[in-house]
Formats: sequence, structure tokens, C-alpha cells
Amino acid sequence: MMRISETVKHLIIINVIMFIGTLFIGNGVLFFDLFAMHFPKNEAFQPWQIITHMFIHGGFQHLFFNMLMLYFFGSMLESAIGRNKFLFLYISAGLGALALQMGEQYIRYLLMERQALDLGYSSSQVIQVFKEGKIFVDIGQDFNDIYRTITFGASGAIMGVLAASAYVFPNAEIMLLFPPIPIKLKYLAVGMIGADLLSAILTGTPLMANSNVGYLAHVGGAITGFLIMYFWKKTQFNNNRWN
Repeated sequence: MMRISETVKHLIIINVIMFIGTLFIGNGVLFFDLFAMHFPKNEAFQPWQIITHMFIHGGFQHLFFNMLMLYFFGSMLESAIGRNKFLFLYISAGLGALALQMGEQYIRYLLMERQALDLGYSSSQVIQVFKEGKIFVDIGQDFNDIYRTITFGASGAIMGVLAASAYVFPNAEIMLLFPPIPIKLKYLAVGMIGADLLSAILTGTPLMANSNVGYLAHVGGAITGFLIMYFWKKTQFNNNRWN
């Protein structure tokens, strides 16, 4: 069994503690209100959510599989690049995931807000309608859904770790859980990231998991992790980095 690395161990502990908090503090609502990432136009948005959303999970299964992937791929990667670079890549991938997911939502929101302005609403009136729980029937439910969207989970950061690990150890063999067969890491990464990309393009038609998954976040995290690792290797930022 692979030995867990120190940074990965601490990340898992933080995620577990935050998950316990969601279960037992504030009737399962307080932690999501405070720490999940709310749409920036929403009054519940707070700047710290940009980071804290990476440590919030929606259920035991969500937490378990994310932490399992972090254990395997994170420990492997940290052993190759060291604690500081691993933590930088992990957080950066999480931010990259959020940027792509939230950027797409924000563009759609602005387009629909323009429709509301053309109907005679002001920007402040648009927000007030949302606060009152009303729906812009002439524009569509998506407008309201985006405003109320919350984003959470470590999967974007972990997909960045997966992509970086596949770049460093492309031919390492990983034993799948279902079915229990070995597969090279580069093929696993391409398959998982490719499925997320197709699911995002197909707009709500999931190839893996379910329709509540932030597929664009997974893709954004993977791209960020890969680019950081590619840059480090390409520029030989640290000659001892691979030891």
C-alpha cells in the first residue's frame, strides 16, 4: 500500500473536519452558507469562499471518492515534486477549476441580465427580484438558478493533481476499483478528463457521475494542473525537482 504523504494527510484531515462540521453544526446549512462558493452577485458570497469551497463536500460518497483519489495521486505527486510545489499546484488547480466554471456561469448570467435590462429592469431591481424568490418567466429558470448556484468540493483540485501525476508518471499502472483491472495512468487521466469535457459540451448529459457534477470545473482543474507541471518541467525550474 502506498504511504500517504504529509501534505496529502493534512488536506484529508481538513476535508474530514469540514465534512463533520456540515453534519453537526448549524443543521447542515451553516457550513454551506459560510464556506461553499456562492455566485458573486449573490448576497451570500464572501471572498474567503474562493478557497474554502474546496474543503466542503455534499455527502459521504462525495468525500470518500475525492479523498481516495487525493490519497493515491496526491501522495505519488508530492513524493516527486515536494510539499511546497504540490500545495501550490493543488490550490492553483482548485482556483483554475473555479475560474472556468464560474466564468462560464458569469457570461451566461450577463447575457440574461441584458435581456432583463431590455425588459425595463435595472440591475438593482434584478437582484431584488432574486431576493424575493421570484422568477423571470420571460427569461427562463436558468437566470434564477445561476444566481443561487453554490459550488463546492475538492474534485477540481484533485483533477489537477491527476493530470499532473499523469504527466510525471504516464506509464504508472493503477488498479481500478470497478472493474478491478490495471490501467496506465495516462489512459486513466485522458479517459476521465475527456469524459468530463464531453459532458460539459453536451450540456447536462453526463457520461460519468451525475448532472450535479461541475464538469467544467474538472476540466479547468486538469488544465491548470497540467500546465503548471508542463511549465516546471519545460523550464527546469529546479534541477532536483524530480528526485
